[in-house]
Amino acid sequence: MTIKPTFAHAAPIARLPDDRAFLDDLLAGFAKPQKSLPAKYFYDAAGSDLFEAITRLPEYYPTRTELRILDDHGTEIAASLAPGAALVEFGSGSTVKVRRLLRHLPDLRAYVPVDVSESFLRSEAAALQADFPHLAIAPVAADFTRDFDLPDSLGDSPCAGFFPGSTLGNFEPAEAIRLLRQFGATLGQGATLVVGIDLVKDKAVLEAAYDDAAGITGAFNLNLLARINRELSGAFDLGSFAHRAVFNDHDSRIEMHLVSRQAQAVSVAGRTFRFADGESIHTESSYKYTIPGFRRLAAEAGWSPLQVWTDPDALFSIHALRCL
Repeated sequence: MTIKPTFAHAAPIARLPDDRAFLDDLLAGFAKPQKSLPAKYFYDAAGSDLFEAITRLPEYYPTRTELRILDDHGTEIAASLAPGAALVEFGSGSTVKVRRLLRHLPDLRAYVPVDVSESFLRSEAAALQADFPHLAIAPVAADFTRDFDLPDSLGDSPCAGFFPGSTLGNFEPAEAIRLLRQFGATLGQGATLVVGIDLVKDKAVLEAAYDDAAGITGAFNLNLLARINRELSGAFDLGSFAHRAVFNDHDSRIEMHLVSRQAQAVSVAGRTFRFADGESIHTESSYKYTIPGFRRLAAEAGWSPLQVWTDPDALFSIHALRCL
């Protein structure tokens, strides 16, 4: 049976939760001894654009390295997916990476990009549809860290997942296990998940990737405060906070912080939060794994390893996993 493209006539994209979830997460994070915010809130429209700029920086190796792996091994990676599968990309963002796979998947039943930024999701889906006119595209605006429904149009097609960009490293290991289990529940037993994982490497290389000379990563980090001001009636003075990125050897992770330049009080949604001089908001962790270490984590979440591909310098890895 021929499946016609669905993007132009798809059902309306699901609405995102209101700002209550954002505020609840902020209140919970700011109540901790180390104030924190979930990294998922980076990605409003401005944040998504800034992140795309980050991926083009000379210091930021993950994107260009992952693209090289996809180019060098795209046929093998695509072969790990079941024929006629629907490919679900969690946190899709730009379509640059999935395009590398789509050219090796002529029998793909559908592509389902899932992203929190509805406007960015729509524009990327439209551009992809123009280049792949015979592909059924069914975008879903949703927070992939929460339960969401796949489109009914997929029917009983086998599903596969695509989670590039080392995004899994942004989650604490226990949360990464929970997320992988959720992916398994969404995709179904026997599904394949193709996931990008950043590898442990020299500390200087890692820190430069998250604190570039042009200051784009700093602007990306500070945009989180601008979003709080706009969406949660915040009163952050962005000039009173500084971006900091450091590698935590003990936990094998890069940490990004917003550091208060002075003692100050900031109002958000009618509540007042106090910051000491030098106190920080922990905005992101990016865990770096060894290949055996990641496979152990995936196994705890109910996934078995199929194959792994790396670049010649072993900076980055792409794993194919099978849901047990």
